[in-house]
Amino acid sequence: MKLAWILVAGAVCWAADDGAQRGPLELSLRRAVEIAISPEGNMNVVLAGEALKQARGRSLESRASLLPDLESSVTYENRTTNLAALGFRVQIPAFLGISIPTFAGPFNTFDARVSGTQSVFDYSAIKRWQASKTGVSAAKQDVETTQERVAAQVARAYLAAVKADTDVETAQANVELALALWKQAENEKAAGTGTGIEITRAKVQLANDRQRLLEAQNARHAADLRLLKAMSMRLDTGLKLTDRMAYVPVEPETLEQARKAALDGRPDWKAQQEREANARISASAVKMERVPSVAAFADYGSLGTGLDNALPTRTYGVSVRVPVFDGGKRDARRAESASAYRAEKARTNDLKEQIELDVRLALDDLQAADDEVKVAQEGLGLAENELAHARRRYDAGVATGVEVTDAQTRLERAKENSTSAVYNFNVARIDLAQAMGRVRTEIR
Repeated sequence: MKLAWILVAGAVCWAADDGAQRGPLELSLRRAVEIAISPEGNMNVVLAGEALKQARGRSLESRASLLPDLESSVTYENRTTNLAALGFRVQIPAFLGISIPTFAGPFNTFDARVSGTQSVFDYSAIKRWQASKTGVSAAKQDVETTQERVAAQVARAYLAAVKADTDVETAQANVELALALWKQAENEKAAGTGTGIEITRAKVQLANDRQRLLEAQNARHAADLRLLKAMSMRLDTGLKLTDRMAYVPVEPETLEQARKAALDGRPDWKAQQEREANARISASAVKMERVPSVAAFADYGSLGTGLDNALPTRTYGVSVRVPVFDGGKRDARRAESASAYRAEKARTNDLKEQIELDVRLALDDLQAADDEVKVAQEGLGLAENELAHARRRYDAGVATGVEVTDAQTRLERAKENSTSAVYNFNVARIDLAQAMGRVRTEIR
């Protein structure tokens, strides 16, 4: 079920002259979506990409606590110190005639050293790293969700712009028809078979149709601007849409098929499952803070008063950290993380119900829109036949211009109804594709 069902695709043409675009940009639906979901496209896509980079950075930061931490330093000092301030006091009898000064220095100290620590066992840190990896997975799915949402937004904006083009063409055709009927009324009056009121009535209809044409042209300009904004393109870019509105009937899907496709394909559902897993693992990481952790440490270097007499020295060992009491901070974090996990579970259940609602509504809207198209097409055919009969009766002199004008008005309304019905049908197909998480797939 490709989204070629929506429109009859056209070619994409980019014309350039010394780096400047020549003429309007020829744009297909597929190309519009590609521009919008590119890394430099829609702002929401850009922000989702940055959020993914941040999640990856947090994951690397969590992993770093499990890897060796190495440092090196070189220190050269010239110092003086007060030994008495350090508690160094020696009482010597005065008769010995020996005096030990309490002020030492100046003296030099040289120390070149490499030190490192390595976590041997820290279950809480391992859990935090696992949680950060699920956070990265959730961020990736959020990017997919954003691209899917933007693709649907651009597709709707493109359809609205195509509908606006169709409305302009319809309004132009109505003006040409009204102009022809006005000339026909003048010819009938010149031949002595018409009246002045019929000419006036035709002029009124022509003026009304010209006003509708102006309104349609303004609406088309506004639709183009909204499409450009959805694509994050310059608003002064001229557009020439290469796809046209079309009605292509589709085989209906059952509720079970659509619901299964939605749960299998919607990235927001996958992202929410990852967020729930992240909250669960994070809660476990907080619980594991009570478990003792083991770390190894070591340093090696040369120590002396200078390079000429520096001697190698080293320190190494193992430390075991056993949490005893922290004022209740761990208990508070444990309660908070458990609450966050319950909240994510509730969001998961709510999203599952929302997905089913989206699918049900989309299927109902698509069926209703399909019926609406059929009724509108039938009404359009009848209105065209009515106008043809009215014009023949008017030419034969058995009907007045009022009958022709009324038939023309009903034909214009039937054309508008047909255009709106086809537009609603295509929008309903986008809604169903979005409900099942496959807008981008079907457009491509």
